Amino acid sequence: MMRIDGYLLDHRQSDAGQRFDALAALFDPTTFRHLERLGTGSGWRCWEVGAGGMSVVSWLAKRAGPTGRVVATDLDTSWAPPVVRPPIQLRVHDVGVDEPPGEGFDLVHARLVLAHVPDRDRALRSMVRALRPGGRLLVEDADPTLQPLACPDERGPEQQLANRVRHTMRDVLAEGGTDPAYGRRLPRLLREAGLRQVGADAYFPLTSPACGALESETVGQVREQLVASGLVTDQDIDRHLANVAAGGMDLITAPLISAWGRKA
Repeated sequence: MMRIDGYLLDHRQSDAGQRFDALAALFDPTTFRHLERLGTGSGWRCWEVGAGGMSVVSWLAKRAGPTGRVVATDLDTSWAPPVVRPPIQLRVHDVGVDEPPGEGFDLVHARLVLAHVPDRDRALRSMVRALRPGGRLLVEDADPTLQPLACPDERGPEQQLANRVRHTMRDVLAEGGTDPAYGRRLPRLLREAGLRQVGADAYFPLTSPACGALESETVGQVREQLVASGLVTDQDIDRHLANVAAGGMDLITAPLISAWGRKA
């Protein structure tokens, strides 16, 4: 859902769908657990910020039911199916620039969005403002600076190369405006925004086929920028992607920090 111009992980790229699938496989169970705990249910009015695929939107629509409403927003909606039915409403929207697409929401949720938004402070204020009194906010973002390695068990040249590629990718994303330490700040930011009953936790998959799929798709999308950094070569990336495809490494993701709170 982030800016398209200059955004390295552009939703319009041909392999963005595979990346969405990998993200859903890795993180949907955690997200759904939090949404259930927050009480998401029939008749709820929900805003899914930076939808980037339909898995969370579809889950919210089932929970909200025919009397609810799920507004799904994104800078680019080309990933969406040709027909979107109620209670889902799909809108093109920039959370860091535009006014909220409504008010009085029972739930506002964003996953892997705000760290990439240039004016993320304004975006967070907008999301809080859109909540009704008593409404819930759930924000989830990765924090690769808490755990910067692709392979903590660095036992050979394959793992060493994976870690070098991961370090380079983190630097490239940071140069593009991403805040790699945003996840750890979320509890404080939610409290400073006036939310109550703030809590947070982290999900940290150590190995999974989806970790390998996400690695391949993400590296493929930023390959040009990785090579331009001068820290890895085309040959390095070819070798790394082949190692990932072979399935012999325990690849991990950055911790996903989930933070939630309630509007007074």
